[in-house]
Amino acid sequence: MIPAGVKVLLSAQPIDFRKGMDGLLGLVRDAGHDPFNGTVYVFRSKRADRLRMVWFDGTGVCLVSKRLETGGFCWPKVGQARIRLNQAQTLALIDGLDWKRVRPEKVARPRLAG
Repeated sequence: MIPAGVKVLLSAQPIDFRKGMDGLLGLVRDAGHDPFNGTVYVFRSKRADRLRMVWFDGTGVCLVSKRLETGGFCWPKVGQARIRLNQAQTLALIDGLDWKRVRPEKVARPRLAG
């Protein structure tokens, strides 16, 4: 769905979910970002049980919407600035998991003889 290496920005502020694709792009633009730079912008509903993602994939604007049937998405406190997520954190968020617990895997470096 979302290619590896794509920048993902999560907005902590709830939005009006009546907004469609153009309304979300307007929010991105109003926040001083370029909505057509390939970044994925993720928004939440007031109850945090729904999310919307919008991004330009190079050929058109994509809109993804998801609602959890039980519980809510793990979200930062309202009022925090936009948060950048890596791909693993983004996938955890979409699955309704606590993305804050996802840490980058440490790569073991070979020891040099010496």
